[in-house]
Amino acid sequence: MTDSGRLRSAASPEIRRMLLERRDPPRPAWKSDLDRITHVDRAHVVMLAERGITDGETAAALLSAIEELRERDFEPLADRPTPRGLYLAYEGHLIEALGDEVGGILQTGRSRNDLNVTCLQLALREPYRRLSAELGELGGVLVDRAHRYREVLMPAYTHFQAAVPITYGHYLLGLAQTFERDARALAQAGEGLDRCPLGAGSIGGTTVPIDPARTAELLGFGEPIHNSVDAIANRDTALRMLTCAAVLGVTLDRAALDLLMWSSAEFGLITVPDGLVGSSSMMPQKRNAFVLEHVQGKSAAALGGFMAAASAMRGTPFTNSIAVGTEAMTHVIPALEATVDAVKILRLAYEGATPVPEAMAARATGGLTHATATAEWLVRQGVPFRRAHHQVGEAALAVVEGQADSLWAALHAHGHAPAESADDLRPEAVWQAAEFGGGAGPASFRRGLEPVASRWAEHRTRLAKEIAHWQDADGRLREAVAQVRARTAPLTRIPSADPKEILDDRL
Repeated sequence: MTDSGRLRSAASPEIRRMLLERRDPPRPAWKSDLDRITHVDRAHVVMLAERGITDGETAAALLSAIEELRERDFEPLADRPTPRGLYLAYEGHLIEALGDEVGGILQTGRSRNDLNVTCLQLALREPYRRLSAELGELGGVLVDRAHRYREVLMPAYTHFQAAVPITYGHYLLGLAQTFERDARALAQAGEGLDRCPLGAGSIGGTTVPIDPARTAELLGFGEPIHNSVDAIANRDTALRMLTCAAVLGVTLDRAALDLLMWSSAEFGLITVPDGLVGSSSMMPQKRNAFVLEHVQGKSAAALGGFMAAASAMRGTPFTNSIAVGTEAMTHVIPALEATVDAVKILRLAYEGATPVPEAMAARATGGLTHATATAEWLVRQGVPFRRAHHQVGEAALAVVEGQADSLWAALHAHGHAPAESADDLRPEAVWQAAEFGGGAGPASFRRGLEPVASRWAEHRTRLAKEIAHWQDADGRLREAVAQVRARTAPLTRIPSADPKEILDDRL
């Protein structure tokens, strides 16, 4: 039943899927972990074969076994005990199936330490992609609505009191600019995802002449990390992403609160459609914008995640650490995913919310939001600002106490203004004249809109290129795996070289 009496339609399909309906059980986490482990393994084995560290026949057999496990969704490992961890159980299966001369070569020139941090880098790509994409969608909605409502008068509020006249579009543009900075900060934090730790070993690198730049290329990274201690000891990219999400969450919460207040009956400035509200199970008159409360709750997850992760990492030595690499990192992806949901819900809210122009204009007038412009008019007549401020304050008190119909009438009664009212001091005119200091005036609005719209477009283009790069790398890895598996004779051995020379050649 979609008709509750008070509400004529149910929550939107996206809101139902995200917040109301029971979700299917997620895929077991260990399978997702093995997806990433085996993805890295494929690149590692290809590199070992290309470098001549292992022969082509051995590499082909090992890759075929790994591909079979992936095709079977790792079911042969479902009941395998993991007393020493998932990776060693998986490696043990390969050794049992292929013998240690094949399965036992997998960790050549590598440790679980560099493998684990590489898998984390890969795991962070998805919440980073989703959060960046959702921010781009939110930015697009805000820019569009800002332009659409650029002439809808409303009061700006300070300390929960009507302050000065602006437009709803001007307010939305302010949000668009703020969130665009969040998107840029996230992109900067995401630059750390371009660095591949694979090859750093346990923490001191390896004497095996591997090619870290090749595995980085096959896995879609831009470059390998050039210091093994940095590669293993750090999880700073994850922390920086949480920091960005925490700052973003503050603005998400504040923007949601504005909508919650302005859509209430007490304000009545915004209408939120039925698809974004819910009814009460007991109180039939209620129309609850509950989705915005989810924004407030979910947007706090990154702050909590950062505090938990940073607290776990403090007091640990700058090296491999369970507290850093495992315990601290458990908080990262859930916090980022909650932030993704918060951004998406807020985007749906601002996409569906519509202003009530009559109520906004009435509040702008009734709140005497043109008082500051009136004081500035007196300044232009030669009155010092502080005196003008006092005179207009007295006029405002007269209006509030019912002694005058308007600020202008009150000023005239005290000899501070002529009898003729000034049309250019009405709230409808004041916002249009606010062309300075980034005000709501038409020319000022255009100066703000054009660059922020351009930056949001650049954000979406940059993200599309990053995703395409990762997808291209996946394709190159599949091709490389297929080439190795197709060989029936050992690969031509590539002469060993100094690792620095390898990196210099690749980079």
